Amino acid sequence: MKESDLYNLVVVLGPTASGKTTLAAQLAHKINGEIISADSRQVYRDMNLGTGKDYDDYIIEGQKIPYHLIDIADAGYKYNVYEYQTDFFKAFKDIEERGKFPVMCGGTGMYIEAVLSGYKLIQVPSNPELRKSLENKSLAELTEILSSYKTLHNKTDVDTVKRAIRSIEIETYYQSNPEIEVELPPLNPLIIGVKIDRDLRREKITKRLETRINEGMVDEVKGILNKGVNPEDLIYYGLEYKYLTQYAIGDISYDDMFKSLNIAIHQFAKRQMTWFRKMERSGFDIHWLDAEDPIAERVKYIQEKLSKSLHK
Repeated sequence: MKESDLYNLVVVLGPTASGKTTLAAQLAHKINGEIISADSRQVYRDMNLGTGKDYDDYIIEGQKIPYHLIDIADAGYKYNVYEYQTDFFKAFKDIEERGKFPVMCGGTGMYIEAVLSGYKLIQVPSNPELRKSLENKSLAELTEILSSYKTLHNKTDVDTVKRAIRSIEIETYYQSNPEIEVELPPLNPLIIGVKIDRDLRREKITKRLETRINEGMVDEVKGILNKGVNPEDLIYYGLEYKYLTQYAIGDISYDDMFKSLNIAIHQFAKRQMTWFRKMERSGFDIHWLDAEDPIAERVKYIQEKLSKSLHK
């Protein structure tokens, strides 16, 4: 194995309530690592209980594990995947330059895939003429066209006709505007998935929701609203902030809020797993570990995988 093929990133992904943050922090503690969050809502300040920022998870044996891309935007702002990719690679470079090991951790599949696939996420405008010229072509033909622009490292750019056309549109734009070419650092990730039994996951989600409401999640939302954030801007974030805001402004009852939110979080966890399975079908190699296995065993497994890459 060439030096360039060594793992330079560990990714810990999984559905909500699977315990992935605890695993990532324990691993980072062992390998002199720092965590880069991949959570689309933990980027927001003041949105703590509702987004599940368990800061205590980052303290291992009295030592605080450094984390990045948490609390970097104001509540009400609409942070996007383009900004995430840019911020991720800034953090990645910073961590590597200080001799630490980057550990990406989160459940936002779009963010994770955008980074691992190396999508060029400069705001490329649409090209209606190009789209029209491609609209009747088959997926095989589109794949061949895209292959003439770049090497296809995985199937995600061509898993649908729509995505293939957009990928060609992006590559065509870069051909015409070479001055804005983006060079992304090469990644060779070890991807770890945390799987959890469905019934256990449901139990943990409901219990965690009850705990966070008791800890003041409703007051957290009221506090954000009192700072002048528009209710619609909070509802935009979905899940906790949708239903808690509706309750806080009197649109729904407490019982309706809890019941609807509980169902929505369960559905969200299912969608997360669907996204991760889609990533596997697209060519990403995810090593699944059971959430109920002792954490020390799981950390050891990951360390051994990293060590083997060093000695090949």
